[in-house]
Amino acid sequence: MHQFIVSHRPSPTKTAPPAGMAPETKGLEPEDDGPRLRQRTPGQVVPVVLPAVACRIVRQLVLEMTAMASDRPLWRRDSRRSTCHVRQIAMYVCHVVLRLSQADIGVAFGRDRTTVGHACNRVEDRRDDVAFDAFVSAIERVVLSVFGPAGIGSHE
Repeated sequence: MHQFIVSHRPSPTKTAPPAGMAPETKGLEPEDDGPRLRQRTPGQVVPVVLPAVACRIVRQLVLEMTAMASDRPLWRRDSRRSTCHVRQIAMYVCHVVLRLSQADIGVAFGRDRTTVGHACNRVEDRRDDVAFDAFVSAIERVVLSVFGPAGIGSHE
C-alpha cells in the first residue's frame, strides 16, 4: 500500500544558486515538479506528494464517486454545472481533510484563492441537506483512507 504525504512547504525564497549552475541562470530556482522522497523515520522512506498532485487525486476521486452516485450521466446538457460542483467539492475536501492552504489549492486547480474560499463556503452551506452531507462525508472517508496511512488529514 502506498503512503502519501502532502508537503506543506513555505513559499520559495531567494537563495544563492547551487554550485555548478551557469552564470546566466543565477537567481532562477531549479524546477520542483515531481514527487520527492523524505526520511520519515530512520530506515523508512516515504514518498512526498505535492499539493497539486494531491488535488488531482482528490478531484478524480470526487468525479468517480459522483458518477457512481448519480443515476444519469455527468456529461449532459448541464456538464458545466456538474464540472463546477465536482471541482467545488474537491477543493473543499482538499482544504478540510488534507489541510492544504487555499492558495495551494487555487494553484493546483488553476483558480484564485478567493475562488477556493467561495467553493468551501458553497459546499459548507449545501451540507445542511442530509443526502449531500452523507455524500461529502463518504468522500472525506475515501480521501482519508487514501492519504490517512501517512498521517495526513487526521483531525487532532
